[in-house]
Amino acid sequence: MLDYFDLESDLDQEGRMVQETARSFVEDRIKPDIGEHWIEGTFPKELITEMGELGFYAPNLEGYGLPNLSQRAYGLLMQELEAGDSGIRSMASVQGALVMYPIHAYGSDEQKEAYLWDLGAGEKVGCFGLTEPEHGSNPSAMETYAERDGDEYVLNGTKTWITNSPIADVAVVWAKDRSAESGAIVRGFLVDTDTDGVTTNKIDEKLSLRASITGEIHLNDVRVEETAVLPGVEGMKGPLSCLTQARYGIAWGVIGAARDCFETARQYAIDREQFGGPIGRFQLQQEKLAEMATQITLAQLLADRLAELKERGDMRPQHVSMAKRNNVRMARDQSRIAREMLGGNGITADYSPMRHMANLETVYTYEGTHDIHTLILGEDLTGLKAYQ
Repeated sequence: MLDYFDLESDLDQEGRMVQETARSFVEDRIKPDIGEHWIEGTFPKELITEMGELGFYAPNLEGYGLPNLSQRAYGLLMQELEAGDSGIRSMASVQGALVMYPIHAYGSDEQKEAYLWDLGAGEKVGCFGLTEPEHGSNPSAMETYAERDGDEYVLNGTKTWITNSPIADVAVVWAKDRSAESGAIVRGFLVDTDTDGVTTNKIDEKLSLRASITGEIHLNDVRVEETAVLPGVEGMKGPLSCLTQARYGIAWGVIGAARDCFETARQYAIDREQFGGPIGRFQLQQEKLAEMATQITLAQLLADRLAELKERGDMRPQHVSMAKRNNVRMARDQSRIAREMLGGNGITADYSPMRHMANLETVYTYEGTHDIHTLILGEDLTGLKAYQ
């Protein structure tokens, strides 16, 4: 796999072990069947517990049977999983960064005991309910609300574009608590999906991220105990901190998709013969490979530095915005070039670039659109807000 600046030579034993384990898993368990799953619009659910057994869910957290890996090792894991398919990385990313992380960071001891062991093992599946039909890039305008009724809360609202929701056992739902003394404050609620009033309809006919189960969460007078509230956080800090964790994984993950596209195109250029020899001997093809390798390497260096900042506690959300913005754009662009190099063969599921290319349209949009991250950086650079 492409590592032009030999970054992997600096990996410690932990990082190397994680990379080798995840790479073998993807080669043996993901790549043989993922094209068919993508065509059929199905997720390989039989792999959920396997990924749990391998410690792929929130491995950078500590306690409750979790591996407590370094941030670089976690990034490498996301990179290898996305080399298989963005849907596989999304499953692990949502389970870990968007469900287990808020429980670990903001949950009570009872909540941690009740959920983290099973989620980490893949015995339970979680989902993250923030985006709503009318509120995507502006989640603070959410309409989902909670009202206290004695020792319970009553939840009403709709969330959409929710990865894992149709197969989830628990949803981390963000809602405005109308009964808060200081007004409607955003709080996190742990909602078991078999609770009366909860429905999780699947979204079908997607043209991107097809090997991922996406759905909605409808909450109709859903009653949960007061103990379902995440006690350690109030306001938008809760969901936004989760998104920072997930975006970190994305910044690493998409490099895996780009590398897989590059390796597929490079091998094809060596093997495919036209005009009396391999097409890789032509200057046009070599220019494409050289540019792909350069852009992927730049993204690797950015992710590597981001890991260093995260390890020492100096990473800011704006750093993550830059990495997510740059690396997803890079992977999106390079997947298209790789598909182009494969010619007509590139539009089939026998080769990965077009599948990656379609998937990356979703990754370009979710966890903060490319444009929103641009404005986040613009504000950080000028001190002037382009939006409220």
